[in-house]
Amino acid sequence: MSANSSSERNETGLASFAVVVPMFNEAVGAEAFIQAAVSALNHIPNRNYLVLVDDGSTDGTATILEKLNERFAETVVLRHERNSGYGTGLLTGANFASGQGFDYVLFMDSDLTNPPEHIERFVGAMSQGIELIKGCRYCAGGGVEGVPMKAYLISLVGNLIARFLYGGGVRDSTNGFRAIRTDKFLDMPLREGGFALIMEELMWARRRKLSIANIPTTLYSRSADQRPTMFAYSFGQMAHYLKYALAARFASKP
Repeated sequence: MSANSSSERNETGLASFAVVVPMFNEAVGAEAFIQAAVSALNHIPNRNYLVLVDDGSTDGTATILEKLNERFAETVVLRHERNSGYGTGLLTGANFASGQGFDYVLFMDSDLTNPPEHIERFVGAMSQGIELIKGCRYCAGGGVEGVPMKAYLISLVGNLIARFLYGGGVRDSTNGFRAIRTDKFLDMPLREGGFALIMEELMWARRRKLSIANIPTTLYSRSADQRPTMFAYSFGQMAHYLKYALAARFASKP
């Protein structure tokens, strides 16, 4: 594992965390992301690890990850034989993190749309024992760069509605850059296999009255040489997401 051992964590009292990153056909940009993530993690004193979940890639991502894993001792590569979806990738990584005794799992994307240098911003809330720590584009110090205006407006409107339905607390519901207590995450009866798991997770967090903090961060667009994002910026997708906000609001099953 990492040079930051469990005994060191007990001596320092710092919360440990695993950065869980699902990847699918990310051969372009995989090395740049891992280098940036490892560099960011090396500047954080907490026991930490980078958990890469190859979700059945067919473009050579798995081979690249295995070679990089040999170079960076702070990483582990887990693999799905077939593509199982974003949510399933998170669960695979979280179960590994639990087995290694990490207090938190921190989820982020592998395409540098979530800046690795912002991982450090989550650490303060971890030290306070906050159970769900959400990255926030719509807070002071947060923002969006390079994202098409249509996608930005759909996301903004959807988040304003979700904020009202959830009853406050979370400023950026759909942001997948977040950290959560490992045991709290794995205790949720999550069913979504795709990106909607982000909202399903938040529904359970609200129902179970988890403590929540917002951390300002910036979302960047994918580079032109990467495959297009699999996230659908559409009103139909937002409607699917918002059913979980409605379920949290009215305490009914989704």
